[in-house]
Amino acid sequence: MRILFLTSAHNSLSQRLFVELAERGHEIRVSVVASGAEMIESAEQHAPDLIVAPMLKIAIPTEVYTRTKCLIVHPGIKGDRGPSSLDWAITTHEKSWGVTILEAAEDFDAGPIWASLEFALDSDPPSKSSLYRGPVTEAALCGVLEAIARIERGEVQSGGWRPEPLSEAMAYARGRLRPSMKQADRSIDWEKDSAATVIRKLRAADSAPGVLSKLLGIDCFLFGAHAEDRLRGAPAQILAQRDGAICIGAVDGAVWISHLKAKSDQAHSDICRLAQIGAGCERCAEEFCAAAGIKLPATQVLGPLLRDTPDAPLAIDAPDDHQTYREIVYREEDKVGYLSFDFYNGAMSTAQCKRLRDAFLYARSRPTRVIVLLGGRDFWSNGIHLNVIEASADPAQESWRNINAMDDLVHEVINTMSHIVIAGMRGNAGAGGAILALAADQVFARPNVVLNPHYRSMGELYGSEYWTYLLPKRVGQKKALELTQGCQPLGARKACEIGFLDEVFGEEMDMFEKELRLRAMALAQGPDYAARLVKKLQRRLDDELAKPLASYRDEELQWMRANFFGPDPAYHEARRRFVFKGAPPMRVSSEQTSAFQRGDAKLARWREARQAGNCETTLGQSLENDRGPLHLARAWTDLLQVTIRRLFAPAP
Repeated sequence: MRILFLTSAHNSLSQRLFVELAERGHEIRVSVVASGAEMIESAEQHAPDLIVAPMLKIAIPTEVYTRTKCLIVHPGIKGDRGPSSLDWAITTHEKSWGVTILEAAEDFDAGPIWASLEFALDSDPPSKSSLYRGPVTEAALCGVLEAIARIERGEVQSGGWRPEPLSEAMAYARGRLRPSMKQADRSIDWEKDSAATVIRKLRAADSAPGVLSKLLGIDCFLFGAHAEDRLRGAPAQILAQRDGAICIGAVDGAVWISHLKAKSDQAHSDICRLAQIGAGCERCAEEFCAAAGIKLPATQVLGPLLRDTPDAPLAIDAPDDHQTYREIVYREEDKVGYLSFDFYNGAMSTAQCKRLRDAFLYARSRPTRVIVLLGGRDFWSNGIHLNVIEASADPAQESWRNINAMDDLVHEVINTMSHIVIAGMRGNAGAGGAILALAADQVFARPNVVLNPHYRSMGELYGSEYWTYLLPKRVGQKKALELTQGCQPLGARKACEIGFLDEVFGEEMDMFEKELRLRAMALAQGPDYAARLVKKLQRRLDDELAKPLASYRDEELQWMRANFFGPDPAYHEARRRFVFKGAPPMRVSSEQTSAFQRGDAKLARWREARQAGNCETTLGQSLENDRGPLHLARAWTDLLQVTIRRLFAPAP
């Protein structure tokens, strides 16, 4: 079938539907729309057999749904209506929830029901965003597939089945029409609300709109709640800070808040349209500026206001014996080291990249045989942190620092000769985060993982993380170009077919984690372990002689310099649209580095190559350009480092 997606955003749910339907042979077109007129135009342009609305914030015009059948994915149980379904489900302690597939009608969420599925909700529920990416997405996929199967079988036309009118369902359904949840419904009373209540309210508002509260006199939206059962203090008092998060006292305990977004109306817009949030700048004497209201690590928003708040450091290998906030955790079992990292929305700032690199170096120093890299359950990694970059005093320079920190991390994983490294992808990955996984020796993922191994949609960003080495090595040069140029989501099963992943297993999270442990232990205890390491070292040495690893990085970073500092503002404009979810406020431009202000011939050649869909000028460059003295020196340096690590690695 020709299926058109009308969606307010091509998010994780719509991408999962896209992947699954495309794999089943359907022809999918995606239109991100913001008005009825855009929907009408898109429907006329594509003339689909069916329209699916995975996530739509506005009503479908009558002209569209009367001409073409339109199925709407609603994240609520049968009978539920309104824009805050998941928010209310978490807030009201629902024991189960679901997804309903509706046919578009005049009234919002009130059309005939094509499918309805339910799932259990834990008494300690996940955040709204985790719920959406997990059970909601799985139920939505099942419901859409069920509805499409009925259409293809012609069940309605034959009279053998009909969608259930909402009026009939309301006779027994427990769902009902609920209003949009307001901040008044979410507000925290720090003097009365328990820590569990605070966490539930925050989880019901994550990752949007957050819960509005006043901290140190500043109105902020709060995100990313984590329980804390050891620290204690007065309600609403900020007790400690750790890795960008703050710990706030509650009546019976404390809660960690990882991210804040200062209300945008507090920005000193008449004085300064850009200040480093929390750090002040030369254009503003105030010590706090909420410029534009960007969701950021909490300590970055409050900045010097936290000067008297103590740090509460926690070692990555500290015992997991109490509830608290930890971004990076390391543990060992049966000669396997497990390095888990869970960054909010998968974004990795310069500081986070450095912390993870340090943690990896620690894991590599341990007397284990295998290192398992475990990203978050929602996201493995999505690469550089665009929000932190946007909030910096100089986004171009911060972009440069961030991508180099990512490259440093990937470099260490690639050059690990003392261990076998496994990437265990429990959640989705994008851009440099998807490439990070390829630095490992083996890459495993759950079947519901969606990958976006490309950069181009972010204002023609070229990308780094050694992708020009890692991706063609996995999938071949032709497929690497197809993935990076096409900018389409890639399902785990298809990724496995083309060699991006080694294996896909574990429908349920616990099944995946259990199987991953078994595979890691089998590698660590296998009789061929030493032979694997020798083969790994030889392969790395061969690759280094063919083309030094430093050359790949240098070439990639040349293009990234042009993206960050060059005359073309496409990356900066795309980043700002991403951060502000649309049209961003005006901003004072930082000075461009003079060396990159000119539109040099290299940038022009790159643009022409990208427009022609051909990156061979980068990927297929002759080795003659890489055998200059500098490249040879770097190559031999890397070879020596690799060999020394292998020779002096801990005994298996």
